[in-house]
Amino acid sequence: MNNQTTGNKVDIEWKRVARLLHLSRSIDDIEEKELVPDKKILYQFSARGHELAQILLGLHLTNPKDVVSAYYRSRPLMLTLGLSTEDAIASGMAKSGGYSNGRDIGVVCNMPNENGPMVLPLAGDVGSQYTPGAGSAQAIQLLTKSGKEGYESAISVICGGDGSVATNGFWSALTMATTLNLPILFFIEDNGYGISVEGSYQTPGGNIANNLYSFKNLKVYKGSGTEPEETSKIIQESIEYVRNHQGPALLRLKVPRLNGHSYQDNQAYKQEKLLEKEQENDPLNKLKDFLIPDFLSIEEWRDIEEETREEVKKAAESAWSRSSPSEDHLEYALYHDGMEVQNVGGLFSSDFDFPKTTTEPQSAKQRINMVEAIRRTLEYELEINEKVLVFGEDVGKKGGVHAVTSGLQTTFGGHRVFDTSLSEEGIIGRAVGLAYAGFLPVAEIQFRKYADPATEQLKNAGTIRWRTANKFAAPMVVRMPGGFAKCGDPWHSESNESFFAKMIGWQLVMPSSAEDAAGLLRSAMRDNHPTIFFEHRNLLDSKYARTPYPGDEFVVPIGKAKKLQEGSDLTIITWGAMCERCEEAGNKTDHSIDIIDLRTIFPWDKEMVFESVKKTNRCLIVHEDNRTGGFGGEISAAISDELFKFLDAPVQRLAFPDIPVPYNVDLMNSVMPNAKNIAEKIEELVRF
Repeated sequence: MNNQTTGNKVDIEWKRVARLLHLSRSIDDIEEKELVPDKKILYQFSARGHELAQILLGLHLTNPKDVVSAYYRSRPLMLTLGLSTEDAIASGMAKSGGYSNGRDIGVVCNMPNENGPMVLPLAGDVGSQYTPGAGSAQAIQLLTKSGKEGYESAISVICGGDGSVATNGFWSALTMATTLNLPILFFIEDNGYGISVEGSYQTPGGNIANNLYSFKNLKVYKGSGTEPEETSKIIQESIEYVRNHQGPALLRLKVPRLNGHSYQDNQAYKQEKLLEKEQENDPLNKLKDFLIPDFLSIEEWRDIEEETREEVKKAAESAWSRSSPSEDHLEYALYHDGMEVQNVGGLFSSDFDFPKTTTEPQSAKQRINMVEAIRRTLEYELEINEKVLVFGEDVGKKGGVHAVTSGLQTTFGGHRVFDTSLSEEGIIGRAVGLAYAGFLPVAEIQFRKYADPATEQLKNAGTIRWRTANKFAAPMVVRMPGGFAKCGDPWHSESNESFFAKMIGWQLVMPSSAEDAAGLLRSAMRDNHPTIFFEHRNLLDSKYARTPYPGDEFVVPIGKAKKLQEGSDLTIITWGAMCERCEEAGNKTDHSIDIIDLRTIFPWDKEMVFESVKKTNRCLIVHEDNRTGGFGGEISAAISDELFKFLDAPVQRLAFPDIPVPYNVDLMNSVMPNAKNIAEKIEELVRF
């Protein structure tokens, strides 16, 4: 029998609560006593002490459009929302099926859940669940305002422990929730410890609820997570508050952590009196006292205990008998290449009908700069696709610090083109949550260096498809200006594109002309992968990059390089602002030079590069990024590995030295690859 819902109120079926709590406790028992000692499970995180609060939360999530961001101790909640006992155990065993098909730690959960609340993909780092949960809440808000059926009273619940409230993600999500009045419930399970660190070192005073009463637009609740009636009542009150569109809320529940942080943690840092006090606060015993005899007899209680123990035993046997994931499929779902579309996330999982495209630019006389090409592409895609959202710091009324989004908010409204708070983690995490809801986020990071605080979210976003075995994906475009301009400096002029080339699951494109900027951006916005769109600052308004606008149907296929110049003596491989300098250098020599603009750094066009090197037998790679660890090293290694017999000279690289970009223009120019030193390198290689 399911819980009965009257309006927003839920009448709890306490027998089901007892069964779920026993089920969770029995799973912990068999893992700790048998499966971990037998090395059938390698990582184990007990939920002992947290179960009652999570189960009651799950039973109050009655809207199928509710969204949950869980964390590593959330198995009782997952069981309540429909996770099977066998899948729960099989995930810990790294067997086929489960959350990730053996690719991730067994508690790193997700659940598309067509028949109930969706559980967003968890990541293994603490606090990273908050900003995607906030993005999902904004998606609920947008869908509600658009009249989308079923979202009227849906909410986003973000679960976390007391240690996680010290993270950037928590505070960024809290800012989003309160400034946008989002339908979010922050569900904080406070057991007093972050592994071995006491809560007073995580939060001043050790109680996050007390510290947030002054927050505007935030309703704060606190109470026990072990007293059945009190816990159920306060969970219901906090959820009703958010469902009734009164704003976000935070609920802090005090719970005991009856085992260590993980199986290996013996809690030696806790005094004996504290351990005894925590055991006295065990929610299983308190539930038993509450239910017997008013709701259950002692015999019924014992029957539930025995039945769940037997269920878990059989489920563990079945889970262990599952096959191990095939090594042949280890690269499955790294990218969406000829495979089924993910269950959740992006335009491809909906019925969006993409308009036609062409790789042939239309004839036009007027040349435009890269800023205008990007703006016109964004404008057209916003016009034809209501799921496109453009956002970042200053992209609204100001039109972006580089004027790329100028006028777009006026045309499409503040719900489609909007400013964000100054939190790069929040920008990307929000994009992930919006992508899960079927939107196409086009997020702007103002300068390449400013992406550093978002690294955690960027890396996690790239591996979502792989970590969930293609159940979830978060396609998006992240626009990121960088590189030198009128001058340099260590903060605004960094290139460092190679960092993103090594970020699994992402594509990285770097146009060198207005035409390519329009074509690559449109391709990225109609793709099923997350893509970094790198806008070189020196090219945004340069004469070299100006071309006619190629039209609203024009695309440049991602992964296809462009031949800038045909030749037979030497191959130059380059990208971004170095294209202009390489062409200038080529014109200074009497040699026949093949110049290739890579355009896409990942995936890069091996076919064109290899074909050229086989023809010229010599290769020079020129890039603006630092030499050590720059992407030129990857290209050089590939050529040396696979084309050694074709080479008449060593593959050479010309790049920025291993220093930050200096502010002084003369200093910057003295170390930046330029036409003169590129031409000298050409001569050296041709004469080798």
